[in-house]
Amino acid sequence: MPDPLPLVIVDAANVVGSVPDGWWRDRRGAAERLRDSLVRYASDGLPGVPGPVDLVLVVEGRARDVAPVPGVRVAAAPGSGDDLIAELAAGAAPRPCVVVTADRELRRRVEAHGARCAGPRTVRPGA
Repeated sequence: MPDPLPLVIVDAANVVGSVPDGWWRDRRGAAERLRDSLVRYASDGLPGVPGPVDLVLVVEGRARDVAPVPGVRVAAAPGSGDDLIAELAAGAAPRPCVVVTADRELRRRVEAHGARCAGPRTVRPGA
């Protein structure tokens, strides 16, 4: 059986919020634009994580009803997005896991589960 794909989890709220482009006026639209921009990373991978990867965009709040697209799964957090991200990272083992966020507390939480972290610029140049 082939090795499972590395898991890449993207903190939608944190990555969207990393660029002050008016995202607050349309949180769902901003999350959808981020989702669409992530499709290429599902096949290409990230720096240090060759593709293909299993890419999950974690959404919360007003972005909860964002639909998945081919290459990008969407996980809607029933409460805190950070809690769902930590839960997904904890369940990723033994496959490699990378969490894309700039949230220091979330980084600490997922690194405790063996995940590696990358900043928003990894998937959103200019962030």
